Amino acid sequence: MKKIIRLHDKFFTRYIRSKEIQKVVKGLAQNLYEDLGKDEVPIFMGILNGSFMFVSDFVKNYKGNCEVSFIKLASYEGTDTSGVVNELLGVNEDLTGRTIVILEDIIDTGNTLAKIYDIFDRLPIKQIKLITLFFKPDVFKKALHIDYVGMRIPDKFIVGYGLDYNALGRNYKDIYQIKEASMKNIVLFGHPGAGKGTQAAILKKHYGFEHISTGDVFRYHIKEKTDLGKLAQSYMDDGDLVPDEVTINMLKDEVKKYPEARGFIFDGFPRTTQQAIALDAFLAKKGEQINGMIALEVPENELVKRLLERGKTSGRPDDQNEAKIRHRFQEYEAKTDVLRDFYAKQGKFYGVQGTGSISEISQKLIAIIDTL
Repeated sequence: MKKIIRLHDKFFTRYIRSKEIQKVVKGLAQNLYEDLGKDEVPIFMGILNGSFMFVSDFVKNYKGNCEVSFIKLASYEGTDTSGVVNELLGVNEDLTGRTIVILEDIIDTGNTLAKIYDIFDRLPIKQIKLITLFFKPDVFKKALHIDYVGMRIPDKFIVGYGLDYNALGRNYKDIYQIKEASMKNIVLFGHPGAGKGTQAAILKKHYGFEHISTGDVFRYHIKEKTDLGKLAQSYMDDGDLVPDEVTINMLKDEVKKYPEARGFIFDGFPRTTQQAIALDAFLAKKGEQINGMIALEVPENELVKRLLERGKTSGRPDDQNEAKIRHRFQEYEAKTDVLRDFYAKQGKFYGVQGTGSISEISQKLIAIIDTL
């Protein structure tokens, strides 16, 4: 099964494997049978919707005769409990003198449990026992008795094995725990001379992010003659553009070097829609995403002035010729304007005026990143 899943807008990491769940369910069923005795015929009452898998497996493991019914209660909205439990589907069986065993998938605050006791306290039953597969003791608020607890877990939202997030996730055999947002990943854009390198260094120090420059990555692989570097060089020697797939694989290789990274600043990547799609897919597998694409916006004449000045010391011929500089701008705009639309449609595009002092521009960038 998958280690990370995505449901709607959230990511979840595998938390409890199916094999472990089945072992716990079997133990609960055996304990109940030993306590009730072989002559007792209980009515197992599952709490819908979340308990349906638990009820099914519990009944399969129960050695004695039994009956099965369900009651439907609801209190969750998204990942938060509303605090109000509504009885949606009540009890229809004659329960006079019967042993009722409530099978609950999870108990956290105890609001649902209080409603269950309220329902059955009014009925002429013999006894009631309550079994929960999962229990969150840190948030349990009620002075109510729970007879059997399968697993005690921390107060983090879980899905799978019948539990859902806004109707999705019930079908997974394993239990998945919500993945806390642990990283911020930024795509930093700007024309040549916009100041990306300078600002990336400041942001790296401020946030502890890793800065990945496509140009630096290419130069490293080619210099070290890695397999990816040799492949890229073969295209360049033939006068061809390096395919997106090779560039993407280089970037993936670079990201994997920093498993404990607090975030990444992607500089010079992606350059095409295909690369942007591939980057989204790669990060999604890690339970992450691009949080924002920030473009440093500087008037063209100012950029030309900066690059000509840089050309006095950089030694780069394309920094010393205005016609070549403006041609680079045309190529940049033709290739990257589409990416503005790509991220804008995701609500992730942010333009920042890239003029003024270095510190002023940095503060503008930090103000945006802090809100992501």
